[in-house]
Amino acid sequence: QVQLAESGGGLVQAGGSLRLSCAASGLPLRRYAMGWFRQAPGQEREFVAGINWTGAGTYYADFVKGRFTISRDNAKNTVYLQLNSLIPEDTAVYYCARRNAPTWGKSVDGYDYWGQGTQVTVSS
Repeated sequence: QVQLAESGGGLVQAGGSLRLSCAASGLPLRRYAMGWFRQAPGQEREFVAGINWTGAGTYYADFVKGRFTISRDNAKNTVYLQLNSLIPEDTAVYYCARRNAPTWGKSVDGYDYWGQGTQVTVSS
């Protein structure tokens, strides 16, 4: 079965931290860029962070402002998103996705596999 599975979401107070994981099964991540997106109720899915297939190149949405860090372990077929200094506006379902290319991109159109998402809720 081919799937991406996110984990690590939850309820946290403002200023807190979470570490999201995205594990792939039946789906190789090596040589593909990966991305994290999020979607809040009533809003479109938006790009959060991307990482190239080697892990050497990363890119973040402006609203991240140094608070989040994307990383990957190709040996474990897993991608991570460290969320620090969380604010209530970060509340959303967070999705990981595999991009059909070795370098990151911001558009959802370039991603061919998606996880089911993990809920992150930040209370004030």
